[in-house]
Amino acid sequence: MKIVVNGVDGNFGSTVVNELEKLVDKSSLVLTAPKEEVLKPYRKKGFNVAVANYNNPDQLVEVFSQADKVLIISMPFVGEKRRKAHKNAVEACEKAGVKQVIYTSVISASNPFNPSVENKDHAYTEAIIQNTSLDYIILRNSLFVEAFTSDYLRAVNANEKTIAKNMGEGRVWFISRKDAAYACACALSNQLIHRQILNINGLEPLSYQDFLTIGNQATGNKITYTRLTDEELYEYFDSINVPRTTDGDFSQSPIQATSEGMVTFGTAVTKGYLDVASSDFVSLCGRKPLSIKYIFEHVEDYLLGDRHPTEE
Repeated sequence: MKIVVNGVDGNFGSTVVNELEKLVDKSSLVLTAPKEEVLKPYRKKGFNVAVANYNNPDQLVEVFSQADKVLIISMPFVGEKRRKAHKNAVEACEKAGVKQVIYTSVISASNPFNPSVENKDHAYTEAIIQNTSLDYIILRNSLFVEAFTSDYLRAVNANEKTIAKNMGEGRVWFISRKDAAYACACALSNQLIHRQILNINGLEPLSYQDFLTIGNQATGNKITYTRLTDEELYEYFDSINVPRTTDGDFSQSPIQATSEGMVTFGTAVTKGYLDVASSDFVSLCGRKPLSIKYIFEHVEDYLLGDRHPTEE
C-alpha cells in the first residue's frame, strides 16, 4: 500500500496521522507538507515524507505516483486560490495513476442554496473529483466543535456573560475534529468503499442554546446566548479584530477563524443546511462519535489551536 496524507503540518492533518498509524503500517504512509522544515519531526519518527506544494503540479504528480490512496484535506483559505490548489491536486492524482482520492468537504456542500462562503469551494472540488475517472470517498464534515469550545472558553476567561451568534434556533450535529480525523483514517484504511459521499456528523443535533446548556452544566459557568443578525455579528467581529477573510491579519484576533466564514456558516445553520441526519460515521468507524458533554468534561483536549497556513 501507498497512502499519501497531505497537509500534515496542520492541526487536522497531524491528527489524521496520529489515528492512521494505529490502523496501517507506518511504511505504507507518505506524509507531505509544502515546506521541508515542518516534515523533520515526522522524518525523525521514521515516516516517509515528501514536500508537496499544491502550486507545483509536477511535484505533486511525482509524490502521488501510483498511490493507492491520497488524502486531500481542504486548504485553510477561501476562494479562487483554494479552488486552484484543489484542482491542481485532483489533476495530479489523475496523472499519477492514483487509485482513490479521499477529500474533506462539508455538510450540504452540493446544495446550491447553502449560503456558506465555504460552500462554493467544496462544491467545486467535489464536482471536479466526480467528473474524473478517479475512485473517491468524499467526507462531508459537520462543524468542528473545537471552534465553539474555544470560543466558549475565550468568553469565560474574558469574564464575558454572553456569546453572540447568528445561528438562531438552527441545529448542528457538532463533531470533534479528532472524530473527523479518525473518520479520515478509517476511510484511508478501508478497501470496500468506492465512489461514495459520507456525511460525518456528531452524536446529536443541537441548537447553539443546547450547546451552551451542556457546556454550562459541565463547567459550572452561566454563559448566555445573544442572538444577532448577520450584520450585527459582522460588526461585533470587526470590533474584536477578527479578519473578514483568510487574507486578513490574524495577529490581533482572539479567534483563529474569519468572520465571513463564521457568519455565513451561522446563516447556513439558521436556515437548516447543517441539520442533516446521518449514521455514516458509525458505519465507517464502528463506534459512536464523542458527545458534547464528554468534550466539555475534557475541554482542554478539544480546543482549536493555532492557525497553520499551508500555502506558499
